[in-house]
Amino acid sequence: MVFCGTPQFAVPSLQHLLQQQDFEVVGVFTQPDRPKGRGQEIAFSPVKELALAAKLPVHQPAKVRAPEIEEQLRALALDVIVIIAYGQIIPARLLTIPKFGWINLHASLLSKYRGAAPINWAIVNGETRTGNTTMRIDAGMDTGEILVQEELAIGPEETAPELAARLAEAGAPLMANTLRGLAAGTLRGRLQDEAAASLAPILKREDGRIDWARSVQEIYNRMRGFAPWPGAYTDFRGQICHLWGKPVSKEDEVQSVGGAFSCKSGGEPPHSKVMEQATPGTLLTTSEGLRVVCGQGSVLELTSVKLEGRKQVSAAEFARGARLQAAERLGKA
Repeated sequence: MVFCGTPQFAVPSLQHLLQQQDFEVVGVFTQPDRPKGRGQEIAFSPVKELALAAKLPVHQPAKVRAPEIEEQLRALALDVIVIIAYGQIIPARLLTIPKFGWINLHASLLSKYRGAAPINWAIVNGETRTGNTTMRIDAGMDTGEILVQEELAIGPEETAPELAARLAEAGAPLMANTLRGLAAGTLRGRLQDEAAASLAPILKREDGRIDWARSVQEIYNRMRGFAPWPGAYTDFRGQICHLWGKPVSKEDEVQSVGGAFSCKSGGEPPHSKVMEQATPGTLLTTSEGLRVVCGQGSVLELTSVKLEGRKQVSAAEFARGARLQAAERLGKA
């Protein structure tokens, strides 16, 4: 087989396949080396690093659709090509080269969340369960026939990188078992349910901008789902401000900047009419730190804040340094 993959998500599967006696990986395709970080030094992909350590031939074509790549793949007389987060679209003429096709591991329960960012959008949309799907790719975007699926729960506080790591590890044996089923002739694919299909488009920077009119749970889901990029950010005094936090329960005490809105234990909860009338984005100080009014009077507890060009600090430290005014707001006026 040939293995095609690029990011860390693909590494557990390649590692697992290399450990199996019944598989032979004859080469690895990964994206070309690219500059990374502030120093813009050329960096290898995680898959390339593993392939080199395993002394596998590594191929990094700028365009996999190039005629010489087709010749190279045909010459290998492959049973299967495993493709996981490779980063290039495979032209239709290459799909029939391996005997069993190109087998993909996709981090959703297809046909839900087709596209580049299924893990992120599942969290953003408040899903409590997701999973992995192995499928035989076709000319469409994640529209190929389903081979095997495995469901996983999403933790209530789990971030996209944390969920991605769990799905990657769970996907490795799933891929191996899929390949064994295909080789044995015991595995038959099934068509996807087009009526249940949904999209998970590539993330854009603007996706991370917080709309304070959303409920606190929606905002928290976006903080988790858009970690580490684009993150969750807003405007504060004309600057971009990245935020981290968690929802405040209805029973929690809330006290605002300058006491403009307050709700102490024994009184009305923060979801009272007083809180619902507060403008979303309004900052609230408490004895413990800093909170923000969200839609429907819900409240977000800020844990840390990073102003553009500055280091990340605790919400309490940010509040002290900013010298907040009464009823000051986050977001564009």
